[in-house]
Amino acid sequence: MNDTQYLQYCRQLWRQFSDTLGQRSQSLDPENPLRQLASEFSRLGESDGDLYLEGPELVQRLFSHHPEFAPTLPRSLLWFLGRDCLHVMADEEIRLFQTLDDERHAAAARGEVFDYSGEASARLPLA
Repeated sequence: MNDTQYLQYCRQLWRQFSDTLGQRSQSLDPENPLRQLASEFSRLGESDGDLYLEGPELVQRLFSHHPEFAPTLPRSLLWFLGRDCLHVMADEEIRLFQTLDDERHAAAARGEVFDYSGEASARLPLA
């Protein structure tokens, strides 16, 4: 998996999460903060917006104002977004994601395919 494929993988995770969040909040009033946040997640997932720029702020809002949804956000997205998102990850998780990234880069340098999704799922149940 090269960097472009990794970005596509993370965008796919983002869209899947935003779809789920949208479905779970669609019965709420349109002015409800959770429904508005779900709309922002969806907008970013549907656009070519910069996940690195906008994603961490949305995740922090989700975690601080709606912590009941925190366990449903794929941990791979926390690693991908970095910055403040890393503060909610355990040190062991960070080490495992760093190892996965190192293995992904090494495989790319050798011209091999690395199944990031499969490896992340096998090592981290909430990846």
